[in-house]
Amino acid sequence: MIATEPKQVSVTIDGRKVTVNDGTSIWDAAQSLDINIPVLCHKPGLNPVGVCRACVVEVKGARVFAASCIRSCENGMEITTTNPRLESNRKMLVELLMSDHPSPCEKHKDTRSCELENLAEKLGVTKPIFAHRGEALAAGQAAMSKSPLWDPGIPDLSPRLTQKGQDISNPSIAIDHNACIVCDRCVRACTDVKHNDVIGRMGKGYNTSISFDTNKPMGSSSCVNCGECMISCPTGAISSKEKVETSLPGGQPLTVAEMYEIPIFKGINVEFLKRNQGGVVVHKYKKGEIICREGEFGSTAFYILQGKCEVYISTPMAHVKSDKSEGSTGGLFGIFRKFKHGLVGRKSNPREGDGGQFIRADAPVDLPYDNPIAVMQEKDLFGEMTCLNFTPRAATVRAGDDCVVLEMLRNVLHMLRKNKAFREQLDKVYRERALNQHLRSVPILNGIDDKFIDQLKSRVELLHFDAGDPIVKQGDAADAFYLIRVGCVRVSQMHPGGEMVLTYLSRGEYFGEMGLLKGGKRTASCTALDHVEVVKIRKADFDFMLSWFEDLRPKFEKEAARREEASRVMTERAPSVPLDDFLGQGLMHAQSLLLLDLEKCTRCDECVRACADAHDGVTRLVREGLRFDKYLVPTSCRSCMDPLCMVGCPVGSIRRKESLEVIIEDWCIGCGLCAQQCPYGNISMHPFEVSIDDPSKPGYKKAALKEKAVLCDLCTELKEPSCVYACPHDAAHRVDARSFFTAHMQGKD
Repeated sequence: MIATEPKQVSVTIDGRKVTVNDGTSIWDAAQSLDINIPVLCHKPGLNPVGVCRACVVEVKGARVFAASCIRSCENGMEITTTNPRLESNRKMLVELLMSDHPSPCEKHKDTRSCELENLAEKLGVTKPIFAHRGEALAAGQAAMSKSPLWDPGIPDLSPRLTQKGQDISNPSIAIDHNACIVCDRCVRACTDVKHNDVIGRMGKGYNTSISFDTNKPMGSSSCVNCGECMISCPTGAISSKEKVETSLPGGQPLTVAEMYEIPIFKGINVEFLKRNQGGVVVHKYKKGEIICREGEFGSTAFYILQGKCEVYISTPMAHVKSDKSEGSTGGLFGIFRKFKHGLVGRKSNPREGDGGQFIRADAPVDLPYDNPIAVMQEKDLFGEMTCLNFTPRAATVRAGDDCVVLEMLRNVLHMLRKNKAFREQLDKVYRERALNQHLRSVPILNGIDDKFIDQLKSRVELLHFDAGDPIVKQGDAADAFYLIRVGCVRVSQMHPGGEMVLTYLSRGEYFGEMGLLKGGKRTASCTALDHVEVVKIRKADFDFMLSWFEDLRPKFEKEAARREEASRVMTERAPSVPLDDFLGQGLMHAQSLLLLDLEKCTRCDECVRACADAHDGVTRLVREGLRFDKYLVPTSCRSCMDPLCMVGCPVGSIRRKESLEVIIEDWCIGCGLCAQQCPYGNISMHPFEVSIDDPSKPGYKKAALKEKAVLCDLCTELKEPSCVYACPHDAAHRVDARSFFTAHMQGKD
């Protein structure tokens, strides 16, 4: 069954027609027309509940007003967002809320950002016409006490209702129950956004209020002090007592007032900015100064306010190659060939699958392979993957001219990304500057022309996913083709024995074509491993692209067939018997596993010496490791079915060849993340002294010690791996783990 486009409905709001997806709320539809409907209990990012009724609108033909945040659009609806009746309704609501609200509350006194008081000023509610509920109750009790029927034993309730109290038990967040309008935004932020489940409602009627756990003081509750409730609160009911101590080395920290003068911070909650003072600094760089270096770990992102920056890779564009020398090693028999290691480029040593023309960088631009340098401009954001996913810097960035750059911590970037205006600005810049190059960076798409891309720019969707979010699910209808813009995606299939990881995809790679080409069903699930952004090209546009560019369909079909065959091979290798110990030790993922039969092994270490002699004295084999039955699994690359070493590489330089060998590309920056990611310690860093140009000082050459990641190359230039060939007792073997251990277990049973 071929997927169809989402159902569309057309509505008229204040005389203006708009077409939206079925299920869109009236409030969201109005926002798309820049029609501002007042709201207190709703906030983008939270599930709407419609408890405040400030957002009510009039739907033609309806009996009562509708809460626009929860009422879905229906085809043909005629909606009015403001008229005398609606304004009177809102004004009465605000009069009631303001009668119990301390004015100004702490938030409004400090920054004039209390949403209730701002709405009251807009509606002309300067002084509530209603008395405070406690005062009203006290007056009522006083009047009733003069009646001869009055019972003097009735307790006076007015003091308890006049002051609901403050909670200052938390070291950094203050609660003022008097300013609370019970809008539930803090409850939803705590439960739905952060999943902490700490805040709820308690009491009824006049006594309704928010509570922490089972009505504990906030400081004694299970609150993790994340501040999400404070950021969501529309009034001064939840406010910051003091800023969190955050600071960045160098640069000039910005005050809240200074941040609010920068357009990207407009709309960000003031309490959040107060809480994170010191988390944003401004740097002024002179032309040629280095902003960040490739391979370094960091926790910040950068935003260019003025000027231009250059992003480049200074590491030599070469990979480690082992060459056989004429001499032989000693060893037990002195007949093993020795390898000499050096750095060589793609042109002198082409390898299977070489041909990518662009290198991904943690920036809105990719780097050409032949000249890995590009320019970023004002309003560009870079370093976000390092900041959000804790990966090393993918490239070096220097000031292209005198420039002003903001540096921010992760929590500030996270909040900015939730800001609709900032997100729209980034997406607009991406469509205008980067989408063209991004599409061309995919080898299979580099034949499409500028005219088609210009038409596509306004039609694609830019989607964002957090770690663990499903992007597509196996078996679902295939409705789009996806191009990865940021992050890493895991592709997996469900089988009777469980989920099997097929591959990992990163920036510049794509998925979704198989379902579109083969029957309209998703053949695998794709899940975000970290913060992921994708370009979604709808099926209709994908089909049009294939029909317009005739050479594309054969290319996609060939790649789909290759992926299908790889999946088939992996499925056939899946075990047919339960091997709990095998799975627990991670051996199930090995496709080329070195095993030592301990009943034959004499511990002579000839395998280790042969490996060291073959690789400049740096062995890639250690005769230690896991044990399974009579076998030792020494430390050596297993060519895993689920190669965790490939996850998170900041420049995408580690990949698997069709032969299943995992290799390191020329542009490895030596950050060492793959070595850390490998759960079996099978990747090491090999130092090389090289003479390179220092890009920050044109014409100046220097010698530098550069590291490149290396791992077992399976002695691919020999008929048999040196370690296996060297064993004098037939104890060393390279096996496919699944088939070997499945047969072993079946034999034992």
